[in-house]
Amino acid sequence: MKKYILSAVAVLSATTLFTSCNDSLDTDPRVTEMTSATFPGKPADVEALNAATYSIMNTLGGGDQSGICNNPFYWWCMMSDECFGSGGLQDNVNKSLHHFTTASSNQYEQEFILLYGGISRANNQIETIDNVNWTGIEAQRNQLLGEAYFMRGFYTLLLTQLFGDVPLITSTTITDEMQQQVSAEEVIYPQILSDFFSAKNLMKAERANGSGHADKFAAEGFMARAWMFWAGFYKKQLDLSSGDATMTLVEQEGCPAGTTLAKAQIIEGLKDVVDNGGYTLCKDFRSLWQYSNSFLWDEAHDEALKAEGKKQYAFIADMDRADCFDQPGMGNGNTEEIFQIQFMNASSWDIGGTYNNPRMYSNYLSCFWGLRNGATNDNGKRTKTYPFNQGWGQGTPSNNIWDDWDNADPRKLATLIDLDHELDGYTYEKDDNEESGYACKKYAEVNLWQNASDNDAWWEQCEGYSSSALGNPQQGDHFEDFYLMRYPDVLLMLSELTGDAQYMNVVRARVGLPAVSYSLKALQEERRWEFALEGLRFNDLRRWSGIDSGTSSLAANALQAQKGKSITCYGKKNSMTMEHMTSSWAKRYADTNGFLPKPQRQITLMNNAMQQNPGWDENTPAAEWTYKVLY
Repeated sequence: MKKYILSAVAVLSATTLFTSCNDSLDTDPRVTEMTSATFPGKPADVEALNAATYSIMNTLGGGDQSGICNNPFYWWCMMSDECFGSGGLQDNVNKSLHHFTTASSNQYEQEFILLYGGISRANNQIETIDNVNWTGIEAQRNQLLGEAYFMRGFYTLLLTQLFGDVPLITSTTITDEMQQQVSAEEVIYPQILSDFFSAKNLMKAERANGSGHADKFAAEGFMARAWMFWAGFYKKQLDLSSGDATMTLVEQEGCPAGTTLAKAQIIEGLKDVVDNGGYTLCKDFRSLWQYSNSFLWDEAHDEALKAEGKKQYAFIADMDRADCFDQPGMGNGNTEEIFQIQFMNASSWDIGGTYNNPRMYSNYLSCFWGLRNGATNDNGKRTKTYPFNQGWGQGTPSNNIWDDWDNADPRKLATLIDLDHELDGYTYEKDDNEESGYACKKYAEVNLWQNASDNDAWWEQCEGYSSSALGNPQQGDHFEDFYLMRYPDVLLMLSELTGDAQYMNVVRARVGLPAVSYSLKALQEERRWEFALEGLRFNDLRRWSGIDSGTSSLAANALQAQKGKSITCYGKKNSMTMEHMTSSWAKRYADTNGFLPKPQRQITLMNNAMQQNPGWDENTPAAEWTYKVLY
């Protein structure tokens, strides 16, 4: 396993170099020697560009905007039936997401800007790569070019899944035509799939091995994810074990003219990941999550702590210590991690720039999903919440996910914290709302008895840790990788495409569940539980429903099932029921197809060449999409 906490020096130097040279591309060349004509000039320059293309992911995973974590997969958790908005009375952005409303016309602008920023950096890398003489090292050139294509496809995929039909930017020179909104179904997805296709052909058939970089196998996995969404959502192939759809790709390097993509090629790519990627499932599902770290395991077996009467975390006591999160092959850089966002000990309040955020190097999702704490109830004390730590308490898991999940599935308690039964004396805060009684365990903040403060994270005991310039452990000391794709996703996509349960049953066997025959419903349930609170559920529901599917679709029904659930508000347990803010979840989903509103400021900047999405425009009563105070 790689070191827990990446060294900041090497990564920051690359990022700083890129920032200066990237800014220079928009600067008068008379005041800088570094222009697109002179940079990049050597392979190391392209490596710096590449590092900066990836660095946008840190702001996505670690930054925040207007009181919500930038991570789009976290957004999709709150937009699904997995999470309520929750948080404090003033936390309106997260509740807006959950209710498909908005409190301001530019509420989701930062995500829009970040993703286009990533696309711009990838375009620059693609366009300038041959400024360098690659004679004799062509493989290095192709790898870097393939990574740039991959990242452009990745950012564009997130952008269009969030905002639908948008301008497709494939050059650093943006023409008037390129600023026009285009069809995601007919134009954007063919480009996304072409980028992943080019990436898998250009990159070496070698695993990135937890380096944080994309590789051929990640390209094949994301090519499948993107194609399956396109085929299901847009082409309404809701059961891909019997359905199919063919797409003609865009000609570019690594993607020859006339290339088409259909189910057979997607299956071939996924089987390549299985046969040649070298991925294996961690033996214990808990090994994937930081609460299984060896420091906490040692405390669970510490007789002195037991004699002192201090609570020990029995949930991981039966694990083999070799399977703990921080052991070789587990946790960060584990054997099933295909692509991820990595974090390091470098957060600082002084970080600036359009695409940066002070907490961008910390997995800020842990703070947002942390247990709410205040002076009244003192929940942040380890005596009440051990081994978990305090945070903002936004996006708490819904009653639905707990109620629907079979207790016989060990992933249930490996994913969710049952606040009333797992923690001693946990009490709810007086400004809580939409609380379900559950919290996220997968990315939960973890504390130890040996830590100096109740607010310190377990990471301070790890190799490579030093106090960050942020000076705030609660917000800055979270270094658990955020998984963007794990090997089980490849296995379950293969089962869904082929109708062959053998791949799905490998995933079930890891957690001790019996083999089952293939059915779409069984596959849907398996994806729901394996990837709970990892941000995949919402887009799975969308592709199993199809565009313009109305209020009776699978997605609409799943969301509407939240209505009437008992919730805790103002610290009073089960004092209210969950009700929609303006109309109903089924109607808001049907009206919007699950897309967010495009930022009005960006529509104006593009001279109205981009149109507002249905469900958020003048054809829908403003009262239905305008945030309303419920509590």
